[in-house]
Amino acid sequence: MEAFFVSTAVVAIAEIGDKTQLLALLLAARYRRPVPIVLGILCATLANHALAAWVGAEVAAGIGDDAMRWVLGVAFIVMAGWCLIPDKADGGPQTAHRAGAFVAALVAFFIVEIGDKTQIATVALAARFQSLVAVTAGTTLGMLLANAPVVFFGDAIAQRLPLKAVRLVAALLFVALGIAAILMPSSR
Repeated sequence: MEAFFVSTAVVAIAEIGDKTQLLALLLAARYRRPVPIVLGILCATLANHALAAWVGAEVAAGIGDDAMRWVLGVAFIVMAGWCLIPDKADGGPQTAHRAGAFVAALVAFFIVEIGDKTQIATVALAARFQSLVAVTAGTTLGMLLANAPVVFFGDAIAQRLPLKAVRLVAALLFVALGIAAILMPSSR
């Protein structure tokens, strides 16, 4: 359960103000059909994060405990720095003009998540907890907790959040995870 709850919290906090939230807002404004957009986000995130979690579990199985602790610790601390950099709406991937809300969200979210900090975090969390299902479920729930309200309630929520403070909390959470990973005792 720890893997699930930590994964959910890390991604939910890290996603606030992320480019995927901006993408969710753009899709909501364009299609005005929240349910298919949220379902597209769900399917894209499940696929993307399951792949990322699998990579993390494989990496963890392939290297020793001491090396893994340092790789994870440094990765989480680097992600903390990354959280402090605000994302900008860069237009995201282009989707077919006639694509429906579900297909547009599915394709756009899958592509935008490639190499994103939450995908990298998913790799690191899966390596740390060695639980593909719990980490994938947790990071997917975290993604939905951060993005579904944006799809349903849009700009009204985004304007009320102190994004600087949210980025700082996310960064501190990643630093804590990094330090914990470095200090964790060997389990093998």
